[in-house]
Amino acid sequence: MRYYNFALILFVLLGLLVSCSKKEHSQESVAQTETTDGITLEELSYDINGVTHRSYAAYDAQAGTSLPVVIVLPEWWGMTDFIKEKVHAFAKLGYYAVAVDYYGEAKEVEDPAEASKLSSHFYNIPIDARRMFDAVKNKIIISPNADFNKMAIVGYCFGGAQALNMARLSDDFKGVVSVHGNLQTGIRAKNNKVQYLVLHGNEDSFVPKSEVEGFKKEMDSAGANMQFIGYEGAKHAFSNPKADEIAKKYNLDIAHNPQAAKSSWDRTVQFLQKVLR
Repeated sequence: MRYYNFALILFVLLGLLVSCSKKEHSQESVAQTETTDGITLEELSYDINGVTHRSYAAYDAQAGTSLPVVIVLPEWWGMTDFIKEKVHAFAKLGYYAVAVDYYGEAKEVEDPAEASKLSSHFYNIPIDARRMFDAVKNKIIISPNADFNKMAIVGYCFGGAQALNMARLSDDFKGVVSVHGNLQTGIRAKNNKVQYLVLHGNEDSFVPKSEVEGFKKEMDSAGANMQFIGYEGAKHAFSNPKADEIAKKYNLDIAHNPQAAKSSWDRTVQFLQKVLR
């Protein structure tokens, strides 16, 4: 009888422990909310080297099927409203969209000196950038709402450079889009299966003309399928509506260009429709 009581108590305790463990794991990995326009938002959380990263996903949960994936790589400012708005816009177009949290804790940076320091780490150690990207991919793989076989990357500024690097390192993607991103990072293209769309401001002082020419030669040598669009009069960060405000505050040579912003968005949408169909 004593053995039976002990076994029963042990069984109950184990059941409670497993239940609590599952609940805690669920809360740590995915937190869901629903917006009024029918788009589900998810925080995808995961630990890397003791730091919790909180990437941001959005999709139509009522679509009734798994959705093509658009992974959005942010500017060096991190997880800003600008990037979250892009994710939401892609979700409204019928994609499972995710913004990658590079810095951890969904950090948003205001000071350009800090942003430069944080982003430089991923330029200098590309394997760490790939680790951040793969962590998000691992979350996407297990989502029933995402079609992992149809995946593209869209990156802005720092994220544009990282998008190009991911395509240089792997052909897992149908296509990549770089919007006012750095072009040459020390990693050279090794495959020609990924389709590239590069949207560049011709007055971008952060990306000198020599870098543009070197990049075009690199892509030609790799036999890459690339479309390069240069916008006359457009400076760095031309798609960000807050670029003028940031430029004035920190004396940066960036500027919002509404015409280039609209055109680059339209071209991005058309490109994704083509490569993810």
